[in-house]
Amino acid sequence: MIGVLSAQLTEIVLETLPVEFSILDAQDKVLAWNKHETRIFKRPKGVIGRDVRQCHPQKSLDKVERIIEEMKSGERDKARFWIEMMLESEETPQKILIEYYALRDDEGGYLGCLEVTQNITDHQNLAGEKRLLGEK
Repeated sequence: MIGVLSAQLTEIVLETLPVEFSILDAQDKVLAWNKHETRIFKRPKGVIGRDVRQCHPQKSLDKVERIIEEMKSGERDKARFWIEMMLESEETPQKILIEYYALRDDEGGYLGCLEVTQNITDHQNLAGEKRLLGEK
């Protein structure tokens, strides 16, 4: 990143981003997440410091483990998949994009994983272009 942000501004930016994320350390422990109150995949605050395997449904656990192991070995830097699911605030199923990114130091060493989740239902309907200062 170019420039320096205060801790307060950094936190505000992370909460403002139109995605929710979770961060794991190199030992697969949950360090942090944003958008706690509005998350698609909600989790209790007690998850901080726990192994990520305790945060995923059993049916997807083998896939999560594989992605993380491939990131640790350097075989993979990212994984992307999407699902359709009902959300409390919606009347129809929503398309949810889930992406995992390896976090690496300057030498390529594995530092952890960033999981990013976003409801992309509205994005699927974009067509043409909309220039700045179009409709509000």
